[in-house]
Amino acid sequence: MLDKYIVPRLKPALTSIARQLRRRGVKADHLTVAGFVAGLACVPLVATGHNGLALLCLLLNRLADGLDGELARLDEPSDAGGYLDITLDFIFYAVFPLGFALADPAAFAVPAAFLIASFVGTGASFLAFATQAQKHSLDSPDFGYKSLYYLNGLAEGTETIICFVLMCLLPAWFAVLAWSFATICLITAVNRVYFGYRTLR
Repeated sequence: MLDKYIVPRLKPALTSIARQLRRRGVKADHLTVAGFVAGLACVPLVATGHNGLALLCLLLNRLADGLDGELARLDEPSDAGGYLDITLDFIFYAVFPLGFALADPAAFAVPAAFLIASFVGTGASFLAFATQAQKHSLDSPDFGYKSLYYLNGLAEGTETIICFVLMCLLPAWFAVLAWSFATICLITAVNRVYFGYRTLR
């Protein structure tokens, strides 16, 4: 819901940093993988109670995710790069709650599982529509910088990261945050399925 407002404001700073990285020979795909590794590190860090370090890795992951696209656009964006970026993003989103489930299985396993299941709904509805939209040459005017058609909703990247940041800062509230955000994700998935189906009809 917030991505189309937040991303354009961040774009000038990200582009400037991306230009500096390009001059140093950094490749977009390498940045994508490095960010993914940083994101995966959140799981063992949260599981062992190092939430401050997990928050740092989360922010590094998101910074890399913002920079890799800008870096790619300075040259020639590739389908392979776009594929790698979106795939690793969705894997990161799905595994992040696992750290909390491992930290306190009795209290957090069920809300973590529900949150992960809701991510499957948002991810599937997003990616399935994107493949069909490409067949019909549909464009997303608010998200032209994306490599795939971006079907928006209540739960997008910005909201997800805000939720993850709060989980790192307030780990005792994980269950409440997980149940709440999973509900938002389910509403988003239902909305995407309904309007995606109507659009394609």
